[in-house]
Amino acid sequence: MRDELQLRIWWIPQVPMKPFHMPVSDIEQAKLVFRTLAAYDEFQCKNKIKPDYCNLGGLQVFENAEWVDWFDPETGESINELVFAEADNA
Repeated sequence: MRDELQLRIWWIPQVPMKPFHMPVSDIEQAKLVFRTLAAYDEFQCKNKIKPDYCNLGGLQVFENAEWVDWFDPETGESINELVFAEADNA
């Protein structure tokens, strides 16, 4: 039986600050959280809540006792690439 993946989103709402982390249960939840955080930052910028922004985020998996960036095993794409590709195809 395969061990369940431990996943977390990392998000920096304003570079160069340190990231915060949000555990997620699977890739679909990761995509939802990722899209939500991006939309919230965009809302803040459009409504002049902050004058500008430079955000950054990704998905990590816990492997060999450390957090490493996650890539889709079938396509090699990161969570960013998967989310943006889905948006382009919508």
